[in-house]
Amino acid sequence: MGLEKSEPVEPRPPQPVPPPSPAPEPPVAPPPPPAPPEAPAPLPALTTLPLTADEFAKLARPAEPLSKAEKERLAEFTELAAQPVTGYYLAHILRLLALGLLVILIVINLPLFNGLALARALPDRQALIIRDGLLLKGSGPEVFVIENNHKRWVSSLDAFQHYGYVWDDVHLVDDSFLKQFPDDRPLHVLLKCEASPHIYRLENDLKRWIKDIPTFTAEGHVWEDVQFVSCDYLRQIPNGPPIPPDAGPPPEP
Repeated sequence: MGLEKSEPVEPRPPQPVPPPSPAPEPPVAPPPPPAPPEAPAPLPALTTLPLTADEFAKLARPAEPLSKAEKERLAEFTELAAQPVTGYYLAHILRLLALGLLVILIVINLPLFNGLALARALPDRQALIIRDGLLLKGSGPEVFVIENNHKRWVSSLDAFQHYGYVWDDVHLVDDSFLKQFPDDRPLHVLLKCEASPHIYRLENDLKRWIKDIPTFTAEGHVWEDVQFVSCDYLRQIPNGPPIPPDAGPPPEP
């Protein structure tokens, strides 16, 4: 029998090989539970020592009474503790002030200045502040104003009012206090009326005729001191001695 002719066999394509699967990880064991805290060791039992009869008697013995000196110190401390803190210092300061005031009163009443007590030698305390414009008055009727450490006599009430002085500003002082200031030219008020060429100076409520311009200048007057008033007002003021005194009878304005 003859061989049959076999049909050619087609080759199969290679099949892909699957990758090897990873090995499974071993399971992780859970952490062990925390150990319970150890119980504190028991404290040793206190042992009490037996007391003898003498030792017990000493502990039970009452405190000894305080002596008389200790009682006095305790009473003094209790009294001081009950007082306010500032009471002692306040009383101490008041005692010092009273003592100082007593010493001052004794000193100012001693005859220190030629038999004159300091209380009388000192002028009014406000007058001790020497300044320009300070008004002083001694035992007489004159009032003085201080200028440049000199005293100027305010010659009339018109001058006093003209310069704006008030009686509340006048300080009464001793005559010895006034004498320490040298005299300067008096403080006058000069009056003149429009219808007359004459100039008058007021002194002690009298008008004194100034003879001429040279006399006016020699007396230290300035034109700013001249006040204009009515002639009738000038005629009502009594005449005083002219300036200079030998100038003759004063003319009427």
